[in-house]
Amino acid sequence: MPHDKPNILFVFADDWGRYASAYQKIEGDNTPNALLNTPNFDRVASEGALFTNGFVPAPSCTPCRSSILSGRYFWQTGRAAILQGAVWDSSIPTFPLILEENGYHIGYTYKVWSPGTPRDQPYGGDRTKYAPAGDAFGRFSHVVTERAKEMSVEAAKETLYDEVRQNFDAFLEARPNGQPFCYWWGPTNTHRTWERGSGKKLWGLEPDDLKGRLPAFLPDVHEIREDVADYLGECLAVDAGLGLLMQRLEEIGELDNTLIVVSGDHGIPGFPRAKCNLYDLGCEVALAARWPGRIPEGRVVDDFVNLMDLGPTFLQAAGIEPPECMSGKGLLEVFESSESGQVDPERTFVVTGRERHVAKAREGNLPYPQRAIRTRDFLYIRNFAPDRWPMGEPKGLDDPDIMPPPYEDLCWKTFICYADLDASPTKAWMIHHRGEERVKNLFEMGFGKFPAEELYDLREDPHYLNNVIGQSRYSPKRIELSQKLMALLREQEDPRVAEESCRFESSPYTDVPS
Repeated sequence: MPHDKPNILFVFADDWGRYASAYQKIEGDNTPNALLNTPNFDRVASEGALFTNGFVPAPSCTPCRSSILSGRYFWQTGRAAILQGAVWDSSIPTFPLILEENGYHIGYTYKVWSPGTPRDQPYGGDRTKYAPAGDAFGRFSHVVTERAKEMSVEAAKETLYDEVRQNFDAFLEARPNGQPFCYWWGPTNTHRTWERGSGKKLWGLEPDDLKGRLPAFLPDVHEIREDVADYLGECLAVDAGLGLLMQRLEEIGELDNTLIVVSGDHGIPGFPRAKCNLYDLGCEVALAARWPGRIPEGRVVDDFVNLMDLGPTFLQAAGIEPPECMSGKGLLEVFESSESGQVDPERTFVVTGRERHVAKAREGNLPYPQRAIRTRDFLYIRNFAPDRWPMGEPKGLDDPDIMPPPYEDLCWKTFICYADLDASPTKAWMIHHRGEERVKNLFEMGFGKFPAEELYDLREDPHYLNNVIGQSRYSPKRIELSQKLMALLREQEDPRVAEESCRFESSPYTDVPS
């Protein structure tokens, strides 16, 4: 039933980059989004606001989610700033528990934050998890392919759609009468693995329609196009799930009393320069919000948004003052503005970063420390340990004359080599073809070591292929962005610049999780 405070529906897909048909109008026909039709995301965007510059605080699951839950930069979340071995500091306030303290019914299905036992989880652990129908949706293409042996593909999909409905219904049924709710729907199917060939078999996506539409740093070959098409199919499944949640809200008369925000925790997995990288393909994400009467519809907003801004935004929407410890800046004024384009003149950049992803990617379980600042026209990256392997140690495969492991093993076993890059057909193809003239340079870009500083002029180089850090005409811009980045890191007490011996370089941050 309607109430004074809005419900909050947060749809947050694992490893989902900026893949939705709403972005085709912005990007044109020369990107993978030209193949997609995501009517439910597009509805949220057209009946609310579509954001063109949404970025994650860190392109790795746990630090990103820790940042969103706490409304802080990921390095301010203690041991939750790393993936494997993360432990939550329960003294850090989180927006869901603050909402609960202020009368909200909270809960989630699928993934929120899960590096430890339920008592370590900031969202409330199993107490707030609603999944009586199961979690098969997270293996969408695998499950549909298997069930389609005994029924039609559409009927097999429907079994997973029913799972989404039942889980959401269980959450709604547990809500005390008249209480506003906050529900986090966190599908994981866009995280690897997925069924090879499923993009075409389950969704009718023709891989070779992607020819000429891939980023320039990826070889434009059928095997990689098929890998992308299979991933896009999982994006379509996420959109279908979003539609089911909106349909249920409409049926109970609460759709228009609900703030809906849709996004994801970083870019596409298993591709070079994507997930676990500070380039756009790793950090740029879809972002749209709908809230009738509060968010004027049909707006396209160019303000730069760090997703850690969402925590304080949800609190603002509920009429709650965000705690001072939240570094994020609430979006309520941007939401309520009638303007498109640049709304808040101060939102002209974001700062992103990374520490440890996979524990055993490098000797001593050391991180790969990076920070970056992204503006409209430039991307500046500071690599604090350029002697280390960004994607993990190659295990000898930096030598093109070394025979690589079997292709199929590289498709499924992440830890064979370059362990910060998920196993995938794309990873396997590039390793097996790394000695070819057409691939050598692209392989080095994605798998090799990075210099201490990188600077890309995105006006001339939208795929960040050419590092201009050594060109004299860019020296003023390098100095400007470096100083701006380092000043923010000092202001926000980033251990990389605030501590003589950075905590991320020693125990317990370098311990191997049991």
